[in-house]
Amino acid sequence: MSETETIIDAIADNNAEESEDETLKERHDILMLDYDALSLESLIVELKNLVTNEKVMSVKDHIEEIKKSFLSKYHHLLEEKKEEFLAENPDTTEEFTYHFPLKTQFDQLYSLYRDNKNTHFKSLQTNLKTNLENRLAIVEELKELINPQENLKDTFKHFNDLRERWKNAGPIPKDKYNHVWNNYHFHVENFYDYLHLDREARDLDFKHNLEQKQKIVARVEELVNEADINKAFRELQDLHKIWKEDIGPVSREHRDEIWNKFSDLTKQMHDKREVLFEKMRGTELENLEKKKEIIAKIEVLATEKVNAHAQWLNQIEKVEALRTAFFSAGKVPAEVNEETWAAFKTAVRNFNSFKNSFYKDIKKDQNNNLSRKIALVAKAKELQESSDFAMTTPVMKQIQEEWKQIGHVPRKYSDKIWIEFKDACNHYFDKLKEQKNEENSEEVQAFDNKKAYLETLRDFQMSGDHSTDLAAIKLHIETWKKFGRVPFARRHIEGKFNKVLDALFEKLSLSKKDSEMMRFSNRMDQLSDNNDTKKLEGEKIFLMRKIDEIKNEIFQLENNIQFFTNTRNAKKENSIVLEVRKNIEKHREEMEILKDKLKQIRNLNQV
Repeated sequence: MSETETIIDAIADNNAEESEDETLKERHDILMLDYDALSLESLIVELKNLVTNEKVMSVKDHIEEIKKSFLSKYHHLLEEKKEEFLAENPDTTEEFTYHFPLKTQFDQLYSLYRDNKNTHFKSLQTNLKTNLENRLAIVEELKELINPQENLKDTFKHFNDLRERWKNAGPIPKDKYNHVWNNYHFHVENFYDYLHLDREARDLDFKHNLEQKQKIVARVEELVNEADINKAFRELQDLHKIWKEDIGPVSREHRDEIWNKFSDLTKQMHDKREVLFEKMRGTELENLEKKKEIIAKIEVLATEKVNAHAQWLNQIEKVEALRTAFFSAGKVPAEVNEETWAAFKTAVRNFNSFKNSFYKDIKKDQNNNLSRKIALVAKAKELQESSDFAMTTPVMKQIQEEWKQIGHVPRKYSDKIWIEFKDACNHYFDKLKEQKNEENSEEVQAFDNKKAYLETLRDFQMSGDHSTDLAAIKLHIETWKKFGRVPFARRHIEGKFNKVLDALFEKLSLSKKDSEMMRFSNRMDQLSDNNDTKKLEGEKIFLMRKIDEIKNEIFQLENNIQFFTNTRNAKKENSIVLEVRKNIEKHREEMEILKDKLKQIRNLNQV
């Protein structure tokens, strides 16, 4: 068999697989990532996307690659965790267990994929056998068509019916595909060559088929120059399928010529693809060298003796960086992939064993450190509620300094006691900060000024002149604002000032709206000056709800007026209508005041 025939047979085998399961042809559209370079978290993300969003048979190769990469990394992680457990608990009889949530997610997603695949295969196999029997029956009918005794017109009609039935017969098992198709085409060509059909009709059919195949050849000539070789080769596979399945034979004089041209172009495409593969293999060999260098560096770190925790942290950081570089280095040739991965795991395992032997020696010191830190936690908790800040603050700071001087504790206790210690210290210093804020000198001075000013306001007498009194009240408000904010615990003085203002406004002959708006404005300014955004927001929501309630009430009253004016006794109801209209006007006035208040709050928020 020639090289070209081997290539074409390979394409035919691939098309046979896709013809058995048409969802397979979509697998080419899904990018195959370098899954070895992804983290365990990223692998789960990719697996979930493929299982939930893609057709099951389009992703089978991707999912198996993800599975291989995930389980390799997971088992490597498991080995490391077990070694750490044994290093920290050398005399334990407890069985090692390690819960890894990502492994649970992986198992669930892979199980879903497997169930989907089984369901898909079960559905597929149900139809393949029936379709095969139908296609074989069609071939047998084709054989019987070569019968000179039959009417030519009826025979040709029967032939076209068979071709249509064949086109719609559905997929068959891939191991039968090439044999059945070749058998079919042999008898189709035999029908054209040996049956004495109307020459004009036959030649027209031959001409049409030739034109279709020439178009395919022209397209392949374009694909030979396509930059994306993989994309071009995938289209070539589809064109082979169309050539074989959708287009009938051509005349004998053109049959070999057109096929040989198509075959030669196919070989050119294949050769270009092989060059690409060779280039990729060169890249894989470069990646292999990078990974070998990384493994060698880890092996060196597994022999360098260091005698301090800080130094070991530096060594661990180096290994983590090398581990990341290993996973990011890209694919290596398939035949050395397992060997390279095993060498990497061994190098990391040796480093971890070397590291763990050091930490076994300092386990006793860590337990002593744990006892000292537990004592500091107890002391911090004992002092966290103290209000004697002058005496307690230096002690708390000293406790924090002692904590810093104490070395590491066993890892399984580290986070727990640190959180307890940090919470106790934070609780105390938050109280101290709050106390300092209350005793802020400027705020205390503002309180004293407001308190004194409030006393002078009690003796204030109205002159009786509206303009003069209104100006005096406004001046009191501005003077009060200029004193500034008071300590949080002493803000009750603002309420006292508001009561004095209320009394003054009562004596002042202002309209209801003006009086209410001045009081409201003063109260909102106080909330704004104190940065009390929560109360401001609450006031805004209250006003919005109140406006909606009044709108609904006005709407209901207007409907009532409509009802009364449409009755026969409208004249008798005239007094009721007038009362309703007054009520509506009253609500409208109230709503305008509320809207002005809402506008004022919104203006405060924009400042």
